[in-house]
Amino acid sequence: MTPAPTLSTARLVLRGPEKRDLAAFTAWATRSARMETLGGAVSERDAWRGFIAGIGHWNWHGYGFFTVTEKDTGVATGRVGVLNHIEWPQPEMAWHMFDGFEGKSYAFEAACVVREWAGRTLGLEPLISLIAPSNTRSLSLATRLGATEERRDVIDGENVIVMRHLAHDNPRATAQAAGAIS
Repeated sequence: MTPAPTLSTARLVLRGPEKRDLAAFTAWATRSARMETLGGAVSERDAWRGFIAGIGHWNWHGYGFFTVTEKDTGVATGRVGVLNHIEWPQPEMAWHMFDGFEGKSYAFEAACVVREWAGRTLGLEPLISLIAPSNTRSLSLATRLGATEERRDVIDGENVIVMRHLAHDNPRATAQAAGAIS
């Protein structure tokens, strides 16, 4: 198995998925209204399969979704990481915050350190994000991170906007990562 490293920011710890994260992930995947931009809510069985597939992704690629936790409480707040599914055009930086944890800039903070880690450690860059046109919150986050629209495409049967992120050593990305860590 490829263990996920642990990354830290000023307020967060990003670590590999653990059994204790399954309940929060399942609640999000089966009940969150935000699942609509990801194809709709899924069954508990499909949530379990998705969670287990995420663990396998780390072993297959050496990267995947980090579980984002609050440093002070240890509570799982969402997932941010790098994915590369079959038929994906290249590795993608992706994120989702669990219900109750949006609007706190956790996704931004986590994405800054994931982008830096993926570029510095893995040499993956510049990353993309595949975002549904209706997912205005994710489009806003990608733009805040400095990503720009590269093209519109159909990936895995879904219409997406391909957003191209800054390279990890771009001065703006470096400043964002430094701000997230301090």
